[in-house]
Amino acid sequence: MTDEQGIVFRGPGAPLVPEPLRLDPPGPGEVRVRIVASGVCRSDLHVVDGDWERPAGVVLGHEGAGIVEALGPGVPERPADRPAGSGGLRTGDLVVLAWTAPCATCPACRRLEPWLCATPRGGTHRTEPELVRLRRPDGSPVGVYSGVGTHATAQVVDAAAAIAVDPRTPHDVAALIGCAATTGVGAVRWTAGVRAGERVAILGMGGVGLSALLAAIAAGAEVTAVDPVPEKRARARALGAVDAVDPGDDAHLARLGRPFDHVLECIGLASAVEGALRLVRPGGTVTVVGMPPQGVTAAVELYSFVVDGIRLLGSNYGSLVPERDLPEIAADVVTGRLPLGRLIDAHLPLAALPDALAAMRRGEGARRILLPGG
Repeated sequence: MTDEQGIVFRGPGAPLVPEPLRLDPPGPGEVRVRIVASGVCRSDLHVVDGDWERPAGVVLGHEGAGIVEALGPGVPERPADRPAGSGGLRTGDLVVLAWTAPCATCPACRRLEPWLCATPRGGTHRTEPELVRLRRPDGSPVGVYSGVGTHATAQVVDAAAAIAVDPRTPHDVAALIGCAATTGVGAVRWTAGVRAGERVAILGMGGVGLSALLAAIAAGAEVTAVDPVPEKRARARALGAVDAVDPGDDAHLARLGRPFDHVLECIGLASAVEGALRLVRPGGTVTVVGMPPQGVTAAVELYSFVVDGIRLLGSNYGSLVPERDLPEIAADVVTGRLPLGRLIDAHLPLAALPDALAAMRRGEGARRILLPGG
């Protein structure tokens, strides 16, 4: 057992401070990972603020990257002559941690839709006694949010959740690939299927929306950004958006009309989904990417929806196939095709999680990265 630290969720409103933890060795089919970077995601905020019901007693964080320190029994070692990202793991690999590790046996996995896996490995936050590897100094068990719990210095995760990527990938960007970047990039590439020459509107210029913007531009699309915050609109323009619109600017929206082949909602607001349906052209596609609080509904004027032949899609984790898609996104970062590093506003110590969440509540910036080891 090793001495580590992690931020344990004790319920909405409870203090968020690093506390000492002890980490058991990896069991069969598991790996031990040293966390090198952990993103702060709006999903974390939903949990902390009580918008989503999640169990207390789990280490927070689901967007991260790490270095493999040990392979558990039964985890095959990748041959030394095969590069990272070609499948398999070796100690020393840089890995992106996937917050849903497909089981490979449920109906969704058999349909080749692993992002809809009904029983993802670690999906119960590793709270079952046989999956607990983290403990407090007194020996009491601690769970792991979404099976990866990246707001910690180290974790034991299922090997299917640790995807090796090009070691040249910057660690902070590799963390983003664990959630925000893949959610946005995947929504463009694998859910909506945006193509060169199409016109795309993206609602919400947080980490997910900006990732989607970069992916749409890389695909050869023309992108309009929509966000109420002037600084976020300015960033979108700097990243290549042809226009940036305040959703409260009715005159600007009226001038736009309905020219968009695709509208991606990347906020998680019912009003934004309803607005997206008013922007998309007849026959176009609205893709809902943002995650709202549980129980939120949006209104659809069904007559126009049907007459106009609009397609309405939900995008869960960017329709991700982890072993195929995470290395691809990392490779596009290394080549410069996806400059995801431009989304990062600050690097912070683990103890600064409350400050990062407060900035997110205020709508400031895109992404903040925690460095658990520094």
